[in-house]
Amino acid sequence: MPPGRVAATPAEAEVICRDLGGRAVVKAQVYAGGRGKAGGVKLVDSPQEAREFAASLLGGRLVTVQTGPEGAPVRRLLVEEPADVSGEMYLAVTVDRASGGPMFIASASGGVEIEEVAATRPESIINEGVDVAVGFQPFQARRVGRGLGLEGKQLGAAARIMTSIYTLFMEKDLTLVEINPLVVSGDGGLVAVDAKIDLEDDALFRHPELAAMGDPEQESPLEVEASKAGISYVKLGGSVGCLVNGAGLAMATMDLVQGAGRLPANFLDVGGSADEGKVARAVNIMLADPSVKSILVNIFGGILRSDIVARGILAAYGEKGAGVPLMVRMQGTNVEEGREILAGSGLDVAFASTLLEVEEKLKALPR
Repeated sequence: MPPGRVAATPAEAEVICRDLGGRAVVKAQVYAGGRGKAGGVKLVDSPQEAREFAASLLGGRLVTVQTGPEGAPVRRLLVEEPADVSGEMYLAVTVDRASGGPMFIASASGGVEIEEVAATRPESIINEGVDVAVGFQPFQARRVGRGLGLEGKQLGAAARIMTSIYTLFMEKDLTLVEINPLVVSGDGGLVAVDAKIDLEDDALFRHPELAAMGDPEQESPLEVEASKAGISYVKLGGSVGCLVNGAGLAMATMDLVQGAGRLPANFLDVGGSADEGKVARAVNIMLADPSVKSILVNIFGGILRSDIVARGILAAYGEKGAGVPLMVRMQGTNVEEGREILAGSGLDVAFASTLLEVEEKLKALPR
């Protein structure tokens, strides 16, 4: 890795650049890729230039292809020594859903998004699956390295890097370790010029030291609030809020929304053991999203009774004073009681009994 340090102020960026010899690469630290194309990475030729570039980034928001139009806040910068680059490669290990195990992905075309390489030159992508029962084997590292065109000392160095990131991937319960680019330096060595890891949220209880490194400012405030409440929530880009119990039903509900020509505003699984308070918090989160123009409630009442859901919805609407229309489909335990509670609430509620009926009525909801 190139020598470097993190700066939180323009003055710190200037000092670090001077310590590195007067030239540096300054990189915005945000939870998104595509920073270079968005103007978040720059080679500076003097400490003063480092200070000026840092001042232009810190306190602002960086908009990349992965952040959406709202961008991500820039609070920290990485200032590091420029690398002497003679070649760039891509190297990563991630979860392959098809095989149900880790998968190494590599390409001799580094420095750009791997999705772009896969779309334009799929033949240049190297895939190497790993059997978790036996682990990552030396022959696999050599196979990937040779596919990248490496030989001799470079092949041995690449094998050590691959073994290391596989160990990291497994020990920390990660979903991705990515080095992009992994460069061949002027002296023939290998340098990880840029890298990132993706954490598995459901495994963070095993790694409190990683959880403590999180930056809530980089995350959606609604997602942070949902996480604190124990609600599975992901903000999306549509206008139909979805309140569902069960991840499978939630995924099917989002498909249903798109089948009706609309886009879901969120994935939300309130869970099977929610009480009225948790349902109310879930609805409050959706009502706090200005993009939500309507809410679809698709509940299969088992452990979570329909009347509990109805009372939680009323509590949230009463607290927010909201007028967002509701489309409600309830099945299972206490469904009639739940429907009666909502029907007599004075809220703008449309009921449906079947998924086909839901799809038809969704088309009439506000966009």
